[in-house]
Amino acid sequence: MATDPLSARTVGRDGRARGWPEGGERRSVPSMPVEVGQCARVELIVTDRDTAIALRSGEVPVLATPRLIALCEEAAVEAVAGELKPGETTVSMKVQIDHLAPSAVGHEVTAEATVEKVNGRRVSFTVSVGDDRGLVAVGRVTRVIVDAQRFVDKCL
Repeated sequence: MATDPLSARTVGRDGRARGWPEGGERRSVPSMPVEVGQCARVELIVTDRDTAIALRSGEVPVLATPRLIALCEEAAVEAVAGELKPGETTVSMKVQIDHLAPSAVGHEVTAEATVEKVNGRRVSFTVSVGDDRGLVAVGRVTRVIVDAQRFVDKCL
């Protein structure tokens, strides 16, 4: 059970209000199809375009942290993409990454994102990145489900 933030009433997993007094106002609460445990992986072969030098985030020819974060975000987007309604997407809200080891040009890295928690429109993921030598990065990504057009309209 969750609390409907608009009314402070209890709402079941099915989106139906619970405990309403007779004749009380009922609000429609959308159910979220995203489930804990959904996951996706994406792979990348590190090229010169992915390095710290190319992205101007450092002076060494290894996978840049900004590119690694983008790979984690890509896996998170992919993990929930098939569950969203038409016109919905997710946008990044928070990223926490520990970049533990370098990956050189030519190495294949794999990022995996798993839904850890769903709180209303907010979806939290655990993410990890590895290559043939082991763990490269770990962390968390939080994304928010939005109506894509309304979100873009707010920016204009």
